[in-house]
Amino acid sequence: MSDIESATESAIGKSPPRLEAAEKAAGTAIYSGDMELPGMLHAALLTSPYSHARILSYDVSAALALPGVKAVVTAEDISGGYIGLVCKDEKALAHGKVRYIGEPVAAVAARDEATARLAARLIEVEYEELPAATTVEQAMAEGAPVLHEDFADYTKIYQAPENEGNLLARAEAVMGRGVDGFDEADVIVEGTYEVGAQYHAYMEPVSVLAAFGPDGRVTVWSSTQSIFRTQANIHEGLGIPMGKIRCVAPRIGGGFGAKAEASGQLVTVMLAKKAGMPVRLVLTRDEDMTSMRARHPGTLRVKTGAKADGTLVAREMEVWLDAGAYADDSPAVMNLVLFYARGSYSIPHVRALGHAVYTNKLRLGAFRGFGNPQASFAAESQLDEIAEKLGIDPIELRIKNAIKAGEQWLGGQRITSCALVESLEKVRDASDWTRRREAAPGRKRGLGVAAMTHTSAFLSSGAIVRLQGDGSIILNVGAVDIGQGSDTALSQMCAAALGLDIEQVSFATPDTDSAPYNYGTNASRVTYTVGQAVHRAAMQVRAQLLEHAAAMLECSEGQLELRPGGRIGVDVEPPRNAEVSFADIAGRSLWAVGGPITGSGSYIPNDPPDPEHTKMTGFLGLDALSVLTFGAQVVEVEVDEVTGAVEVIEAWCAHDVGRAINPGAVESQIHGGFVQGQGYALCEEMLWEDGRLVNPSFMDYKFPGTLDTPDKIHAIILETPEKSHPFHVKGVGEPPLVGAAPAINNALSAATGLRLKQIPLTPERVLRGLLEKG
Repeated sequence: MSDIESATESAIGKSPPRLEAAEKAAGTAIYSGDMELPGMLHAALLTSPYSHARILSYDVSAALALPGVKAVVTAEDISGGYIGLVCKDEKALAHGKVRYIGEPVAAVAARDEATARLAARLIEVEYEELPAATTVEQAMAEGAPVLHEDFADYTKIYQAPENEGNLLARAEAVMGRGVDGFDEADVIVEGTYEVGAQYHAYMEPVSVLAAFGPDGRVTVWSSTQSIFRTQANIHEGLGIPMGKIRCVAPRIGGGFGAKAEASGQLVTVMLAKKAGMPVRLVLTRDEDMTSMRARHPGTLRVKTGAKADGTLVAREMEVWLDAGAYADDSPAVMNLVLFYARGSYSIPHVRALGHAVYTNKLRLGAFRGFGNPQASFAAESQLDEIAEKLGIDPIELRIKNAIKAGEQWLGGQRITSCALVESLEKVRDASDWTRRREAAPGRKRGLGVAAMTHTSAFLSSGAIVRLQGDGSIILNVGAVDIGQGSDTALSQMCAAALGLDIEQVSFATPDTDSAPYNYGTNASRVTYTVGQAVHRAAMQVRAQLLEHAAAMLECSEGQLELRPGGRIGVDVEPPRNAEVSFADIAGRSLWAVGGPITGSGSYIPNDPPDPEHTKMTGFLGLDALSVLTFGAQVVEVEVDEVTGAVEVIEAWCAHDVGRAINPGAVESQIHGGFVQGQGYALCEEMLWEDGRLVNPSFMDYKFPGTLDTPDKIHAIILETPEKSHPFHVKGVGEPPLVGAAPAINNALSAATGLRLKQIPLTPERVLRGLLEKG
């Protein structure tokens, strides 16, 4: 074993306590909403009471007259332009029109929160109510009210529809012979599936603290998944130069995609600038649910064809996603639904067509899985129908058609490693798949299966590794740990590259003033993508350490070896005991030769689509999307035939992570992801009536609690080395959620014979289906 391999073994594959575990357990972790500055003001929002209305005038005089009020802002105070990742169509506050109930219209800063909220209610806004389109059907109907009359003038980074009303985005992908491939099928199954809107339900609602310094620079502490996207949005939306914006991420209480783009940062900065004092905004749960983001609801028409022996030959998917009032990530999410339309299988002929439509709802944006849960629910549910028609075991059907390493994904990217068959075999054997399940009278049990695929590499990242005077290391990246444990895993990778214990690596707080660029904490990308940058930076430091050690020990670099604990020794025969510590080398570099030892690394994946393999229109960003990971899940459910309630009894989740940097963290991600997927499958759904969210609280919005989750969620960690990564890793943040809903739906079908095509599978829907089935 080489020195670097032995060093890697010293830190990889262990489960040390998370770096922030002690402070979280002790209740001393500091979140944005906990922070205070001298003279700090409190902010409150005034939001729209209408789904769609023109703003005619503001009267803020009563609010300003209230004692303790220091500033009021409206769209008239905005000094910048439009914001948006793929389509710049939104401003910091409603501008000209309101487009959904709950959209921020004005904001107040006052000495205390109660005064701020009272003052916000005193602002008078004159509206002209307009016809609203709160569903995709209404928005696409002839003569529908147009939400964005200036859509053609917006800046976009994708090929957008022209003169098509509320149609925000359209994309299409065709592989092989497309729909003509169905002429090879002996059996064809077609169905329309509906998926609901899911709230992110993070523990910490949106919170922001903004303060301007005497130099005119603003510092923003916020609950964000990307300090650099926050900085970019403030720059574009308020016209402040990036050099005048510092964004910092303290501890984050969850995100799941909702905090990837702007939340309350811009309006808080506006208030801080106008008041000349620090301002903090913390949303209530009601405000967060009505004003922020949710998972896209939508309709998916899916058609699958197979030969009599079970060979899948053709797939068609047509998708209509509700994008809400602003583009946000919707065009990209729709693209990813299509990207996963074929599923994890070698289907030669595919046509996938997608649409994202503006409606008068809150923004529908990024959510753990990013389009994959919608696609997989429909496609994996339909696969079980194919298996039933052909009389083939559902797992055997999946194994027969499983895609393999070396094959091409939809888009043409080559699969470099794949453990799909192994995943299916593992859950089959672990669950004792063929054993019949018995239940008490009036209840039925069944097993369901689903396979899934997800990406691990996306967009760019950087890292800086610095040797300190005592021989320890500072690791600085722009990636934000939102609760998944990435600070710890990245520190382990850095320690591994240098032969150190994790205790010898300190992790710097993400700060745009000092950290290298990182796109964001999303897309299951941090372990793979940021890990690449960390390794490159650490190897630069390692090279400098070896150069100094060779001079100090009077030998060649080839005779040196890394030794545990931050030492470098001579590896020759006969053995020499001579060695130097990292601290010795740091002293030489700082005070004698070479200067401070620092390494930097940058990485961006580049895996462009193959136009000969897949004809694609309306897509964006697939060049920087790559490294697929695979998995499978089996779920056992019990169904109450009297109430329609579905209970998850046990789950087996096999996921290929390439290599488990921190097995404990991987297991936590599998457990947490599955439970969030269970909520998506069984109970979580945001409901609107005439554009108003009717369940904007945890009293009315149900997600799985401790008593709802199964006692046994078996995390089966598979390690198929990903050779494109120095530590052979892949991501695992999102895949455990993706497979849960179809596996639960297929288990319901196995138990009752009922095939529902709408989630969540609420007791009402299940009972109605059972009664209709007779």
